[in-house]
Amino acid sequence: MADQDGAAVPRTARSSRSSWTIAALCSGTALSALNSGMIAVSLSTLRREFAVDVATVTWVISAFYLTSAVLQPLMGLLADRYGPRRVFTTGMCIVILAGLLGPFSPSLEWLCAARVILAVGTATTFPSAAAMLRSISAGTGGSAPKMIGRIQLIDTSTAAIGPVVGGLLLVLVGWEAIFWINVPLAMIAIVGTSILAPRDAPRDHVPLRSTLAESDVPGILAFSITIIALLMFLLEVTSDPNWLLLAAAILTAGLFVWRELRCATPFIDLRLLAANVPLVRVYVTFILANLVLYSALFGIPQYLEDHAGFSTAAVGALLVPLAAFNIFMTPVVERLIDRRGLRTALVIGSAGLAVATLGLIALAGSTAPWVVLLVTAAIGIPYVVVLIAITQSLYVAAPPDRVGEAAGLFQTARSLGCIGSTVVVGVSFASGTEPGDWLLLAGITAALAVLVFVVVVFWRTRDVALR
Repeated sequence: MADQDGAAVPRTARSSRSSWTIAALCSGTALSALNSGMIAVSLSTLRREFAVDVATVTWVISAFYLTSAVLQPLMGLLADRYGPRRVFTTGMCIVILAGLLGPFSPSLEWLCAARVILAVGTATTFPSAAAMLRSISAGTGGSAPKMIGRIQLIDTSTAAIGPVVGGLLLVLVGWEAIFWINVPLAMIAIVGTSILAPRDAPRDHVPLRSTLAESDVPGILAFSITIIALLMFLLEVTSDPNWLLLAAAILTAGLFVWRELRCATPFIDLRLLAANVPLVRVYVTFILANLVLYSALFGIPQYLEDHAGFSTAAVGALLVPLAAFNIFMTPVVERLIDRRGLRTALVIGSAGLAVATLGLIALAGSTAPWVVLLVTAAIGIPYVVVLIAITQSLYVAAPPDRVGEAAGLFQTARSLGCIGSTVVVGVSFASGTEPGDWLLLAGITAALAVLVFVVVVFWRTRDVALR
């Protein structure tokens, strides 16, 4: 085997280089998850800083994930067309810009704008990394599905470590530090990928303005308006529902479907999805699984801080078990998949997740640290199983020549799950963060976990690779 300059590279050196390359990619892909974890413990602080309620402060999360949901498929297209390493590096430069602007936000609206810029940058990373994996795999002999599974696993681990990092930054520096930290981390990602990631293969020159002109702007707008209108309706559904917002969401959703079925280069290729049921199942399962995880991740900190009086730093530490077992579970889950298949792993993981979420109810009776640690660990362990299995399923189900686009849609599914979790939290805590309000959140989250299990068990496909 030869390196990029044609020199022979020993097998051990190829393996080592592969590991370092994945680490370099993760230094960028993990930024989205890190910011999710840090913002989770910042919500109460931001509510006080900008004098807003629970439903309003959730826009800090929703603006980020709405931008990610819209841009992930487009970034996958750009990575396939212009080269994944180039797109990845550009995204990191945008992250640096957001990290420099965010701390100076004078209002929540400006803060949301900075989060939108941050989302633009981080949206480039996962589709670009996924598009590079076949080149990395070809040069090292490694398994691309396992590589993408490990990237997703590291990202999720970072989301759970994020509250610890965010808690420390809030206590030691202030909320501004959750933006500052992106600057050095993005710089590390730029340097690492420049040295280690495979060079982009030669491509026909296509002006960026031509690509943007060909982009499905009407489809993107219809999708965005649908999500925003639905989100605004759901956040107000328990107090003063605006039925015009629901009507607008239904109308624009219909226009979106009409547009995508007639567009030569659709924002979301509905025909591709219709022809690939296993891929659709991957996306639906991932949306629901993220609804479960992030409802807990965004709900627990506010409940513990507001109701139980925990400090921000303490809350961050109590969320660590959501990912503490990842490193130990990964080889176990990979062996399970190798021996029994993806579907078996998904069934085991989703069943465990459904049972574990019932433990959330216990927090209504006790917020003792040991109870919180047990509950978060119980959710984190089966989620790892689901995450690894569903991410490998993506690589199996995606067309080989459209991996970047499929990975972009995969992250869109994650973003939709995160957006949905803000609705769960906002609706549950609409009247406060007392045990009764927590029981509502816990019940909704448990019901969603049961739905994940139902989808996995009863939605069969004809693709034996996913069985």
